[in-house]
Amino acid sequence: MQEKILLVEDDPSISEMVTNFLVKEGFFVIHASDGKDAMDLFAQQTFDLVLLDLMLPKRSGMECLQRMRNQSLVPVLIISAKDSDVDKALSLGFGADDYLVKPFSVIELLARVKASIRRATEYSKQEEKRKQEIIQIHELRIDIDNFQLTKNGITIKLTNKEWEILKLLIQHPTKVFTKEQIYRSIWKEEYYKDENVINVHMSRLREKIEDDPAKPKYIETLWGIGYRLGEF
Repeated sequence: MQEKILLVEDDPSISEMVTNFLVKEGFFVIHASDGKDAMDLFAQQTFDLVLLDLMLPKRSGMECLQRMRNQSLVPVLIISAKDSDVDKALSLGFGADDYLVKPFSVIELLARVKASIRRATEYSKQEEKRKQEIIQIHELRIDIDNFQLTKNGITIKLTNKEWEILKLLIQHPTKVFTKEQIYRSIWKEEYYKDENVINVHMSRLREKIEDDPAKPKYIETLWGIGYRLGEF
């Protein structure tokens, strides 16, 4: 897929050079010559990267950077003639990802552009993967990777065994587990039909997550068989 770049630069010679070079390299480039047009375009379209000059008419590059960062995590690569402005953009919490100081070579520009887009793409993949590990079941929010459980925004502390039981049921939402299967999966030991261990842990888990432990909705009991995640 062709990556789309917003180039914000008021110098016609630089904007023409950068645009022509990046287009030849396979990018789709949209140009804005001032801060106001840049923000209008940014509001209307989605970009894979922004090349942003800091010395702009109508609205400063620094203001554009702040506004962009408040709206999006799109990588922003600063291009500026002043080292001091670059330092501000990178170090004062404005959210720039990289920079080039004028004059710069188009070869270096290309390397920075590809690196910024690559990092952003990898971050998006990791973030999407992380989101997939966060499961919402009504009031419960389960972050499997970080062992965090909240209900209505309030953190619930589980023991290791309680967490493993909940995780087992969540990761197999349609499966019914017998007490023997739960015991072998969690305790990694042979099951000798001592139901008390499972009953105690299940009771404590339900007390922590259920509105009414006597009428559980998150962990359903199938009498004579075992347990499964409740149907929602």
